[in-house]
Amino acid sequence: MTPGPRQGPRPLGLHLTSAMGAWLSSRAASPLLRSGSRLWRPGFAVQGAALSLALNAALAKSAAEPGRNDPEDPFLEALDRELIARAAAFLDGIERYRRHPYRRGLADPPLLWREGTTLLLDYGPPDGAPLLVVPSLINRAYILDLAPGQSLLRYLSSQGLRPMLVDWDAPAAAERRFGLDDYIVKRLEPALDAAREEAGTAPIVMGYCMGGLLALALAARRPGDVKALALLATPWRFHAERAEHARLLGALAEPIARSFAALGEVPVDVLQALFFAQDALTALRKFTRFAELAEGSAAARGFVALEDWLNDGVPLAVKVARECLGGWYGEDLPGQGRWRVAGRRVLPAAVQMPSLVVVPGNDRIVPPKTAEALADALPQAERMTPPLGHIGMITAREAPSAVWAPLAAWLNAQSV
Repeated sequence: MTPGPRQGPRPLGLHLTSAMGAWLSSRAASPLLRSGSRLWRPGFAVQGAALSLALNAALAKSAAEPGRNDPEDPFLEALDRELIARAAAFLDGIERYRRHPYRRGLADPPLLWREGTTLLLDYGPPDGAPLLVVPSLINRAYILDLAPGQSLLRYLSSQGLRPMLVDWDAPAAAERRFGLDDYIVKRLEPALDAAREEAGTAPIVMGYCMGGLLALALAARRPGDVKALALLATPWRFHAERAEHARLLGALAEPIARSFAALGEVPVDVLQALFFAQDALTALRKFTRFAELAEGSAAARGFVALEDWLNDGVPLAVKVARECLGGWYGEDLPGQGRWRVAGRRVLPAAVQMPSLVVVPGNDRIVPPKTAEALADALPQAERMTPPLGHIGMITAREAPSAVWAPLAAWLNAQSV
């Protein structure tokens, strides 16, 4: 059966409204262009992109007739044509994405352990050096196993490691009552026990993004059961960079928690709206570019694979959302040494084991300074600073050479 059209990009209403606002603001600001205001000049931007040659020519013609302001103004006509064309390209890109034939076909690896909705998936080989991989609670774990040729975990498996992936899945009734303590003590620690029992030795623990904080807490609580620690794009000092944005997210913690207390979880579209706020025109730019790609091209398939993952989020337990938004972003508890798990402070300085901190230089989700603070605080930390973004470090064309290979080399060195 042919799958139906996708529902993304999520939240679709916000993306469409943002694009419409950009187009209308460009039209409303057109008198500044005709008046020769220094705020606008040939080559400036309409809808976040440089003016086309046709628009610049029309602007010059319009400026040569300074008193003209009629329905046939050449610049207004050209501007309207430009905006209509850009709107059509954006909507065409969304429609092409929604109907693209690609669907992720990678089968899940064998199940090693399960508790509630949390799974431990074994990527093998059985004789590989054990690696417990901890992803974020917010997004699906398969970003680390996205598609053929775009799977960090299958690459690590091919390099003699045995990745065992913690897949949190969406919270069920029990997990909707969870806080961070519960996820770490009741889910992550038993997963560590299962991994160690299966491998017969202490695993290296690797965390990605939010999962890095959970991995760090695990290593701090169970140092004798963790051989080494790798943290990828993991925030620590949340106010080290873009502090006002972090405090704004903190201010939203209580209103969001109260709004969804009865439901027990914060819906995916609400979480997506928080990411949307970082750059309201991201979807406009990327879907406009996607409209230009050939449907069967590798670039188009790669775009769709990643976009499918972005739109396939999971809800977040209300208590966890309150702790992350309010405690981490709002109060910067980790960076101030005040974050506690089951009553004990999580202090990087006390984590005495080989550590690797990977800080993507172009990360907009975890600004580099917030992650560099963790490399500074861990006593035995090495660091990598690939020139990639938060997701690009995992899935970009350059990721295998810039991140995967040196990461595998470091992990294998610790497993000896």
